[in-house]
Formats: sequence, structure tokens, C-alpha cells
Amino acid sequence: MTASTPTVRLLVCDDHIVVRAGLLALLGSAPDIEVVGEAGTGEEAIALAAKLAPDVVLMDLQLGEGMDGVEATRRITASADPAPHILVLTTYDTDADITRAIEAGATGYLLKAERPEELFAAIHAAAQGRTTLSPPVASRVMARMRKPLPTLTDRELDILAQLSQGLGNRDIARALFISEATVKTHLGRIYDKLGVDTRAGAVAVAKEQRLLP
Repeated sequence: MTASTPTVRLLVCDDHIVVRAGLLALLGSAPDIEVVGEAGTGEEAIALAAKLAPDVVLMDLQLGEGMDGVEATRRITASADPAPHILVLTTYDTDADITRAIEAGATGYLLKAERPEELFAAIHAAAQGRTTLSPPVASRVMARMRKPLPTLTDRELDILAQLSQGLGNRDIARALFISEATVKTHLGRIYDKLGVDTRAGAVAVAKEQRLLP
């Protein structure tokens, strides 16, 4: 530990034992970072965060069965005052994953392909409440901010809401008191505006863009 840099107390959460062991070995060589605990599930991470009061939780997103890293992040950041900062460390960089993690309260979002020194720097930055994003993640965030949100009509939003419930065209037509042909016409416009060509794609993009609850 140096005089200028306080030691960061870190909790590691990753469901893969081999990956977690590798992280612990790597972090053991890091200056001013002390691993105070390790968790293999979101539930364990929540319990250990409350018990150990780490400065930072290094959180994977996909944790197998049970609670995922996003929900664990949400609960940890809401459970204590002050709550530990959450630094996501994952292989996933989709818009949906990034958005969900940041909205849940993650301070930073790092990909597992980053170099060790970048990881160490991000942990120290997170401990100070500063945001660190892997370059590919930062690029996606900036692109998302620059891209205007699609504008759907009230009727298109109605149909999209029915679509998210898994209803087919006939059931949507009955629910909204319109013809199936009208439903198909609106679906075509929705697909064009969202840049998709499937019903599942439309729902996924709509949720990413927060057009659906």
C-alpha cells in the first residue's frame, strides 16, 4: 500500500470457479487492492456485501441459475448507505446489458478482455465513484446517445404492448377492435421504425429504447 493510494476492499462475484480463481490470483498481485470475499451467486454477493462492507464489488452479469448480476447490483446499491460501488466485469456488451447494468446502479462496465492494469485502474476509479467504461462499451453508449429514439404513434404503441404479451395478429385485432389487415400494416411500420424484421426483435428493441415498461 502506498501513502497516496488507499487500499480498496474488493468483493468478487463470478459463478465460474476457474474464472474466479484466475481473478483472485490476478488481483492478489495488484497494488492497493485487497480481496475480502468471493461469491458464486447473486444471493451470495448480496449477503457478503452486507457482511463485509467492501468498497467495490466486481460483478459478473450472467450468474447461472437464480439471480443475475443486474438484479444483485440493484439490491446491493439499494441496501446500504453508503453502498459499495459496483464494477461490472463481463463478456457481454449488448445495448440491453449495458443499459440494464447502468440503470441498476453500476459505477463502471468493463469487459473481461481488458488488460490487467486497466482492470486495476477501473477498480480504483470505482472506489472513488468515478465511471470507467471499456472502449467498446463507451462507443456503444455514445452511439446510443447520438441516435434519436424512434417515434411511434399511440396506435403503434398499443400494438407493441399487445405484441409484448405474446399475442398473435388475430388476438391483437380483437383486443384493439381493428382488422387483422390494419394490425399487419401497423406492424410493418413498427418494424421499419425500429430497424427489425421479427416480432421478438421489435419487442427487444422497444424494451431497450424504453418504449415498453
